[in-house]
Amino acid sequence: MPTEPLPAVTEDSLSDGPPRALLIAGIIVAVVAIGAVLGIAATRKAPVQPVVIAAVPAPQAESATCREVVSALPDNLGEFHRVAAADPVPAGTAAWRGAADNYPVILRCGIDRPAEFVVGSPIQVVNAVQWFQVTDPGTDRSTWVTVDRPVYLALTLPKESGPTPIQALSDVIARTMPAVPIAPNPPR
Repeated sequence: MPTEPLPAVTEDSLSDGPPRALLIAGIIVAVVAIGAVLGIAATRKAPVQPVVIAAVPAPQAESATCREVVSALPDNLGEFHRVAAADPVPAGTAAWRGAADNYPVILRCGIDRPAEFVVGSPIQVVNAVQWFQVTDPGTDRSTWVTVDRPVYLALTLPKESGPTPIQALSDVIARTMPAVPIAPNPPR
């Protein structure tokens, strides 16, 4: 019997899978796709949650003066950006949140005169608006109340927020409300 010679063994005849270049290209595409997915996931931010604003007595919150101030409020107070308030939203209020998602900045218009605001209380003047600081002992926030406008406005903010929120809001308040003489409570 005649035997047939065996075919010559070559590198091509030993390969039983796709060419090496195709494998490398496939791996590169997979790595780039995974990198793109991780990159997109890293830049996505969780949706900003509405801020819950507790209701406090604010007999003038629905006044024309408060509506005018609230409609003139800016979208940004420095690093703080305006955010929605959770329902039910008290009248005459607005909120801003910083990038660190710390305690929000909250404005309330039309509140009652603070009981602590008495003759001789220290007042800070910021951009032509007079503010009285209400003490919040043991908290990481401070509350400031305008005392020289036809309605009282309270601004509660994180202690590390710096002066920008008060400065920006003072400009809006000075533009939208006339100054009036201060009327502190009698001394106790």
